[in-house]
Amino acid sequence: WMLDHMEKSGGLGAIWPAIVNSIFAMKCLGYPDDHPVLANQLREMENLMIYDGDKLYLQPCVSPVWDTAWAIIALHESGMPGADSSLQKAGQWLLSKEVRHYGDWALKCKVDEPSGWYFQYANEFYPDTDDSAAVLMALQRVSLPERMHKEKAVLRGLKWLLAMQCDDGGWGAFDRNNNKAILNHIPFADFNALLDPSTSDVTGRCLDFLGRIGFSKSSHHIQKAIDYLQKEQEKDGSWFGRWGANYIYGTWSVLSGLSAAGEDMNKPHIKRAVAWLKSVQNSDGGWGETIKSYDDPFLKAIGKSTSSQTAWALLGLMTADEVECDAVERGIKFLLSKQKEDGSWDEIEFTATGFPKVFYLKYHMYRNYFPLMALGRYRNLIQKA
Repeated sequence: WMLDHMEKSGGLGAIWPAIVNSIFAMKCLGYPDDHPVLANQLREMENLMIYDGDKLYLQPCVSPVWDTAWAIIALHESGMPGADSSLQKAGQWLLSKEVRHYGDWALKCKVDEPSGWYFQYANEFYPDTDDSAAVLMALQRVSLPERMHKEKAVLRGLKWLLAMQCDDGGWGAFDRNNNKAILNHIPFADFNALLDPSTSDVTGRCLDFLGRIGFSKSSHHIQKAIDYLQKEQEKDGSWFGRWGANYIYGTWSVLSGLSAAGEDMNKPHIKRAVAWLKSVQNSDGGWGETIKSYDDPFLKAIGKSTSSQTAWALLGLMTADEVECDAVERGIKFLLSKQKEDGSWDEIEFTATGFPKVFYLKYHMYRNYFPLMALGRYRNLIQKA
């Protein structure tokens, strides 16, 4: 199984824990260091290393597909046309990364043709719904010369995404109906993360894409997802963020999805979410949240203002028709005041999540494409007003 799953990927699972454990396993089984398979896994681990002077950093993984999708969305939102050569080049590259082989997900998800996208350079066995929804939203914005090639890929991706919806109405990341919580209590439940249940942030992302291509509340896929999200909402109006830190990320993802799917953004539970976002704005006009909020919910939305988390809060508020409110104006001023001369923003904080309470991630482009997306969205909405 291990040898089979090392094919068509940047190491086993294209992520450090699986790669390093596969090396341990092969050494225990007596594989010599010069064995081609073992040597390749060692190379893949070394590819994750970053040398910075006298310092060495070991990345857990890389995220070019995820970053490219959001960069396209942000650039298009900021006014770059879909026919721009840079966006076309990026769109063609994303098309080349579509999964065209069945992976482990196929045990519970039956489709005529495999599809989906992963977040690394190669990880054919493990596409995920979050990346796939983001890629599909990006492709929708790009005008490509080979129109039929894009349309066929988008249709395959759509069918795969719909088939991956869980019975509870939500979406997990890599699997369907993988929610038997008792399995996290067995002795070798590494990181307490054997499972991949539905989460609010991923469900919001899938809704965002489906709504953008015309799915409405008359669709049972949409209605099931909306019902799931209502059940998952916290009492204070926020939503938990599984893959981004934390409640600010989850609340933005859900509000964006609900708005795209045609939900009435004046409903009381949505107004509670809007009020919550406004209530946790920092005095400097930005938003921030420490990753410690995963351990202690009382720390939700408490932390130094960051560019990415401020952008998420602004995007969430703007989806709820709050573009002209004081909170949004102050948030926009915060982003403008923190932008550097070269157009970028600084952000040393970790604002993404590997496994809650275990390890966290820093996407180095979050500090730029999400603020650009928020500023572009703000300008576009103000011009329409």
